[in-house]
Order: sequence, then C-alpha cells, then structure tokens
Amino acid sequence: MMMTAKALLERNPNPTEDEVRWALSGNLCRCTGYQNIVKSVLWAAEKMREQDQEA
Repeated sequence: MMMTAKALLERNPNPTEDEVRWALSGNLCRCTGYQNIVKSVLWAAEKMREQDQEA
C-alpha cells in the first residue's frame, strides 16, 4: 500500500478521494473500507504540497 500510495502521489500530487481509492484498489487488505488509509494518503498529499510551496 505504501509503495502504491507513493507512486500515486509522485504522478498526481493532488488526487481526489476517488483517485486514491482507484489507485489502491489493486491491493488486498483486511481493513474495513480503506477509510483511514485513504484519509492518510490525502493527508500526505496535502503535507507534500505544503513542503513544495515552502521550498
């Protein structure tokens, strides 16, 4: 999941929730609905954008 999320954010630094869910859809996880994982990827995208703006 982490590698998939990283690759997504490298390609698309501002993904929508649907884009995150689609990117992660190929990974199997026993998590319920991936809700916290999707939130985490969106949070990481925001933090990465903030870092880019500061640089």
